[in-house]
Amino acid sequence: MDLYEHQGKELFRRFGIPVSEGRLAETPAEARAAAEELGGEVVVKAQVLTGGRGKAGGVRLAAGPDEAERAAASILGLDIRGHVVRRLLVERATAIAAEHYLSVTLDRGAKKPLVMFTTEGGVEIEQVAAERPEALRRVHVDPLDGYDQEVGREAVGDDARALDLLERLYRCFVESDATLCEINPLVVKPDGALHALDAKVTIDDSALFRHPDLAGWRDASAADPLEALAREKGVTYVKLDGSVGILGNGAGLTMATVDVVVVAGGRPANFCDLGGGGSAEGVVDALEVIARDVQVRSILFNIFGGITRCDEVARGILAALERVAIGVPIVVRLDGTNAGEGRRILAEAAPPGLHVEPTMLEAARRAVELAT
Repeated sequence: MDLYEHQGKELFRRFGIPVSEGRLAETPAEARAAAEELGGEVVVKAQVLTGGRGKAGGVRLAAGPDEAERAAASILGLDIRGHVVRRLLVERATAIAAEHYLSVTLDRGAKKPLVMFTTEGGVEIEQVAAERPEALRRVHVDPLDGYDQEVGREAVGDDARALDLLERLYRCFVESDATLCEINPLVVKPDGALHALDAKVTIDDSALFRHPDLAGWRDASAADPLEALAREKGVTYVKLDGSVGILGNGAGLTMATVDVVVVAGGRPANFCDLGGGGSAEGVVDALEVIARDVQVRSILFNIFGGITRCDEVARGILAALERVAIGVPIVVRLDGTNAGEGRRILAEAAPPGLHVEPTMLEAARRAVELAT
């Protein structure tokens, strides 16, 4: 779950990380009132769950309430990378002597937290990594040993203020079950103090049951509507940008199906996992989610019967076709427990637009062909 900037900064405050004082606003009048309350120069920032706000005109400096109101009027309703601005953060401007970058993220390949630091903050970190990789310090933290001062010095040097801030950021990362805590820019003020001018935080969805307060911050209106529907129905679903809808049972098989569709020359429209069990009702729910994606031109079911019985899946497919209007062809591959019975059920019913293939590759090829 991605947090808005104002939410990330609220989380940072809990761990003693210095952030700017600010107020939320949803109208130009509220932005004006916030600027009056804060006094002096303020910054008006779009609150969207994407980057590139500054380049898109979503961050404006305002000398006072009048300018803040005008800036708010120009930012509200702005479309930034597909995200429409509905809310603003108006915060007191900060004097800046230098801009750094600091983050703690989860390196899934190394299976360890990774601290990244550079004195070249304020730009896309990917740009620094590509153009000047030597300027970016990368230090892994052994999750068994935990964070210590040696790790901190290797990452940010001997500066006491930087060491203290990194320790607080790492605590925030661990204790919040985050997968990313990023400060860009981490500014150095004229007096040498460090200050988090921005906050980008991602919380592990699987750990939200431990953080009901953070779970309450989820903005359902900002979620992809298909992913929101899937979450409501308890379906594991990730939206992709292709045309072949995919449904499998088990994450490994479903990921392999995504890959096979690509090998067959197609582009997956989603990742949808029934799980190791799977029932007729589960198939109905999953198919209802997939069928609502207007980009889907064919649907590929790839089921291996272990815990899941193929005859149960076949009945689920037929039940779904009775309840959900499917306007695209469906390709089914069944193998494993009761696969023969499942294929017999589908053959006897013979619903229009349904194709049964014997292997995963043949099924993928047929689904790709039907999607073109």
